[in-house]
Amino acid sequence: MTTSPDKKPIAGRQRSVVLGIDRSVHWFTKHWLAMFNLVALIYVGLPILAPFLMQAGLTAPARVIYTVYSPLCHQMTQRSFFLFGEQVAYPREIAGTNLKPIEAYIDEIPEFDGVSADNWPAFFTAARRFVGNEQMGYKIALCERDIGIYGFVLIGGLIYGMIRYRINVKPLPLIFFIIIGLGPIALDGFSQLFGYWVTPADGSAASGLIAQIQGLLPLRESTPAMRALTGALFGLMLVWLAYPQVNKGMLGTERDLAEKLRRVEELEEVKHGNVMGDA
Repeated sequence: MTTSPDKKPIAGRQRSVVLGIDRSVHWFTKHWLAMFNLVALIYVGLPILAPFLMQAGLTAPARVIYTVYSPLCHQMTQRSFFLFGEQVAYPREIAGTNLKPIEAYIDEIPEFDGVSADNWPAFFTAARRFVGNEQMGYKIALCERDIGIYGFVLIGGLIYGMIRYRINVKPLPLIFFIIIGLGPIALDGFSQLFGYWVTPADGSAASGLIAQIQGLLPLRESTPAMRALTGALFGLMLVWLAYPQVNKGMLGTERDLAEKLRRVEELEEVKHGNVMGDA
């Protein structure tokens, strides 16, 4: 029977690196919530900064923000909040709000030149390109729903930070997250998506089976308030679901690393005392 050789204790530079990593991880386990909230603040703050930069004439850094966030969000005009313009949002006419619809503006917007509102793929593409103007203001670089999601991830994280040492916050049961957090956003989002999928891209009337499906899934647009609300519910419920579990894991890791680092410090003190005694 063979036995594995005894592991040699790490020493020198390797030991310093390992201890440095342990101390860094220990620090993160104590401050993870602040780091999460900081990331959420930056993530949701930069898109809000973009219209401020546009208004100030700093178009180059604003365009960088729009470009960076473009793969992360569709940024469509009719589904985004605007700042410094006539309205806070410009939904499509079929959304049925009291706001002046985007269709009333597209004849004056170069990005929509030659684009029919009935041709929804071309309309969506133009809506992604349009950033804003002096009359309408400038859009936030995240859509209304994403602003709701990440804004309330931040708000939920701040609330959790204020109460977690006073109240034993248990994770939200998964079934409630599905019903309250995921259900409304999925219903609102997919009902819009499927409605467009069964609408002919050239604006013509549907026929046959597509017409029958369209009768069940008519073309619709959610209101800005509904988009923001469903996003906010998802973000808040996500924090309630995840953060208490993360906190539990971090507390366990923090205790383990604190004990490990305490033993290391004791060994260092003993070693230092022996060296001083030999001297």
